Amino acid sequence: MANVVVIGSQWGDEGKGKIVDWLSERADVVVRFQGGHNAGHTLVVEGVSYKLSLMPSGVVRQGKLSVIGNGVVFDPHAFVAEKKRLGEQGVAITPQTLRIADNAALILSLHRELDAIREGASTGTKIGTTGRGIGPAYEDKVGRRAIRVMDLADADGLPERIERLLAHHNPLRRGLGQPEIDAGAILDELTSVAGEVTPYVDRVWKLLDERRRAGDRILFEGAQGTMLDIDHGTYPFVTSSNTVAGQAAAGSGLGPQSIGFVLGITKAYTTRVGGGPFPTEQENEIGTFLGERGHEFGTVTGRKRRCGWFDAVLVRQAVAVNGVHGLALTKLDVLDGLDEIKICVGYRLNGEVIDSLPANGKAQLEVEPVYETLEGWKATTAGARRWSELPAQAVKYVRHIEELVGAPVTLLSTSPERDDTILVRDPFQD
Repeated sequence: MANVVVIGSQWGDEGKGKIVDWLSERADVVVRFQGGHNAGHTLVVEGVSYKLSLMPSGVVRQGKLSVIGNGVVFDPHAFVAEKKRLGEQGVAITPQTLRIADNAALILSLHRELDAIREGASTGTKIGTTGRGIGPAYEDKVGRRAIRVMDLADADGLPERIERLLAHHNPLRRGLGQPEIDAGAILDELTSVAGEVTPYVDRVWKLLDERRRAGDRILFEGAQGTMLDIDHGTYPFVTSSNTVAGQAAAGSGLGPQSIGFVLGITKAYTTRVGGGPFPTEQENEIGTFLGERGHEFGTVTGRKRRCGWFDAVLVRQAVAVNGVHGLALTKLDVLDGLDEIKICVGYRLNGEVIDSLPANGKAQLEVEPVYETLEGWKATTAGARRWSELPAQAVKYVRHIEELVGAPVTLLSTSPERDDTILVRDPFQD
């Protein structure tokens, strides 16, 4: 049995929620390994819709252990609110069903405030963050001043850790024209929620090693997408963590030799939220068509997503960076009815055709897509569960994507319903 890492191969919003839920039924343990509560996943289980931001997708299924790894930045108040919301939908979150890494860094109110101040500033680059404090929390983690989950159980040691944190933040706030933060307010913020978090805290690296040795199937659930990776994405218009498959090991404490199959979730067209380069964006009737048919609004923010044609250059790059074994192609049905469909197969930059996205931000904005045009299809793909139910041109489109990106389609999703999935290869049976 292979342990499976699920990553997004574009800019996020590829439909990971449905695929992860489909896989979580086959897994024993589901692990979040990066990001924070800016990761919106919508799951539909037996007609009930669950919107998750921080929780691993396994929490909505009985008999699964869900784990929040050390690579996640953890907002304790967001955790309590999401747990309450899920409880109202009949999902009980208990220490038997969820564990939180003791060495995960915390997101505090001061991180959210700093996020909002920076995004609201009249100068500087607008990244288009969710405003949830993710970036500032990672900054403190790297700066070795973060307060971590384990510290919630040490009331006596918290004041010293808070003072160390504020020694950085208060001068920064003064420079931004903001009032200083009182240490007592942060202490109250943490102690008020500590009792609701500490029962879930564990040495996750040890827990996962034990479950692996016992033969459990482990599913690593990525958030955002490869092109939002802090190193490999369209910098600086990226998230603040590594979103690639390699982070599954570092962000959970389970060694890389334990990862067996990398599944790249890939939308049959391309979308992104927020600012930054987007070579195949269609600011026209095609973009409107894709956005309306695909219901392209962010789960977390509700923001309208930018839409464009499938970019094989980006996905081929993601396949290489992640070591993708197979693709889960989603939202093929959104393309139903188009007379023709374009695929980006290269970029033109300064008169030359190149086969990858440059790392330079200016060049990323200047590249022009080189397209191939394929014939569309009028018959529907929605709800198909076998290849034979797909129009011939739709099959041709999928096969051409496989050729262009260098990875086979392992799963093909044809609607938001979890059973409307064509399985080519079970990742857990690798």
